[in-house]
Amino acid sequence: MTREIIRLQMKRKREIMAKQTEIKSAIQELNLLTKLSNNENDNSNLPSSASAAAAASDQQKRAVSYIPTTPFLSLCTLTVQVLDKIGPTMVVLRQDIYKNIQRLEMLSDSDPVTYSNLVEILNKEAVEGNAKRSNSCSKALLWLTRSLDFMSALLQHIAIDPRENMEQIVENSYEITLKPWHGWISATAYKVALKLLPDTNTFISLLMAKGENFDTLRDEIQDLVSLLLPLLQDLHSTLGLYGLERLKST
Repeated sequence: MTREIIRLQMKRKREIMAKQTEIKSAIQELNLLTKLSNNENDNSNLPSSASAAAAASDQQKRAVSYIPTTPFLSLCTLTVQVLDKIGPTMVVLRQDIYKNIQRLEMLSDSDPVTYSNLVEILNKEAVEGNAKRSNSCSKALLWLTRSLDFMSALLQHIAIDPRENMEQIVENSYEITLKPWHGWISATAYKVALKLLPDTNTFISLLMAKGENFDTLRDEIQDLVSLLLPLLQDLHSTLGLYGLERLKST
């Protein structure tokens, strides 16, 4: 399949997804991603250069050999669209996500066949010794994974208690997902951002489709989270296998 055909398919896919909510689109993307991952991981092994490290690690139990790049990046793009509904307060996180998506897309476009698998990107940079550099694709994947952690926590908080103050929801989600990995500069930027949040009802209404009620949205969030959490476990274990899981920002 040529690169142009792939681009046309992705364009058509984005047009279809634009007609439904981000939550529903994310569920579709996760269903595709899970199906592709399961099919490939049932019939493959970890990249050979990672085998020795994997053998000595408990994380090998959940580390996987195939995570499809395009569906994953589409999922991350939907995360940005969800954060957009919170407003300008999430600008720092949105910019980071976009930057990391673009970094992975650039490498993927350079060899669409090889880098259709995110694990091959990790393998490439591990072999080259570049994985822990500030501009590496491996670190981009790490921070995209953490951003998905944040979105998952935020949506779970809303599903559990939609009456909770939005500032508290965002702060709690940040505390358990991103804050442990942020230095004081990043943490300060997020602390300032908490002062510019919409109220919870406004955010919920922006997440819902026209004519949808909160019970339906809650069911959709639960479906999304049930698909997202296993993926995040796989991602964290695989990143840990390559020695990336504990890296922090400034």
